[in-house]
Amino acid sequence: MTEAAVDHLDPNWRNSRAEPESFAFDAESEAQITKILARYPEAKKASAVIPLLYVAQKQMGRQTGSAWVPRIAMEKVGERLDMAPIRVFEVASFYFMFNTKPIGRFHLQVCGTTPCMLRGSDDVLRACKDAGHLKGYGDTSEDGLFTLTEVECLGACVNAPILQVDDDYYEDLDYDRTVQLIEALKRGERPAPGSTIGRQTSAPEGGPLTLLDVPMLEERGGN
Repeated sequence: MTEAAVDHLDPNWRNSRAEPESFAFDAESEAQITKILARYPEAKKASAVIPLLYVAQKQMGRQTGSAWVPRIAMEKVGERLDMAPIRVFEVASFYFMFNTKPIGRFHLQVCGTTPCMLRGSDDVLRACKDAGHLKGYGDTSEDGLFTLTEVECLGACVNAPILQVDDDYYEDLDYDRTVQLIEALKRGERPAPGSTIGRQTSAPEGGPLTLLDVPMLEERGGN
C-alpha cells in the first residue's frame, strides 16, 4: 500500500472530521470563483450557488481528504453571493452530488435505477460492500477510505451498470471487475475511468455489429 493510502488509515478519523470552526477559500478556489462569478450579472450572482458549492466541496477534498461541504463553508458561499445561509443549505441538501457530512477518501456511488439494476447493479453493490468492508448504503469504512452511496440515474444507461467514484464513471462492471477496481484504489492506484471491458464509448459489446456483411453489400451494389 502506498504512503498516500496509508495516510487515510487513521483510527481516529471519525472524531477528527467534525464540523470545522472556520473555513476560507484558498488561492486555487478564489481563482475558480473569479471565473465563475464573471459569468453572471451582479444582480444575478446567486445563480452561482451550485458552482461555488462544488468549489467548496473540492477544496475540502484537497485539504482534508474528505470532499464535503460543512455548514461554515455554506455560510461563506452565502456571503459571497449575498444569500441567506438557509438558502444555500436548501440547495446543498437537495442535490445528492453535495455531501453535507464527512465522507471517505473515495466516494463509491452505485446507480440503482432500473437500467443499471437490470444489468447487475446488485452485484456492484455486493462487491463494494465486500471489498470496501462496508455494511451498506450510507456507511463509511473504518479506515476512512470508502463511503458507499446509492445515487439516481447517472445518464450512462447504455454502459450499465455504473459505479461513480468521486467524479469518474466506471462502466460495464460486474462483481469481479468492481472488486479489482476497489483493490486498486486501496493500493493508491487510480484506474482509467470508462468501460471496464474495452468498449469504445457506447458501441455494442464485442465491437460494431452493422455494415460488416460485405457479401450483402455487394449484392445490393455497394462497394
